[in-house]
Amino acid sequence: MNFNRTALRTMSSTGTSTIAISAAAFLAVLLLWQTPLHAAGKSGEAGFKANCAACHADGGNIIKADKTLSRKDLHKNGIKTANDIVKLMRHPGPGMSTFDKKMVSDKDAKAIAEYVLKAFK
Repeated sequence: MNFNRTALRTMSSTGTSTIAISAAAFLAVLLLWQTPLHAAGKSGEAGFKANCAACHADGGNIIKADKTLSRKDLHKNGIKTANDIVKLMRHPGPGMSTFDKKMVSDKDAKAIAEYVLKAFK
């Protein structure tokens, strides 16, 4: 194959610019896709569905039936505020998974807790 230098430079710069443009477009899409989630945090309902609903579907409790998310059961177990729920998420009793700050941010934990208090009366 015989290429002259101009053709070789054109191919090289075109390939490089195509890769650069593709990489920039990918990064822009990635940033735009993640920014709203990061900025706003998850909604309480979305966080609940992602982290809690497997064991607490419809506010119940598949592990300990007497510890539902109903206001009556929460109060019976000393849980009255969103902060109480966040504390329980961080340091649960036997049978419940721990949701540390790496897994669920403070902001998202509080949103989940507020959702629980509003949704399950």
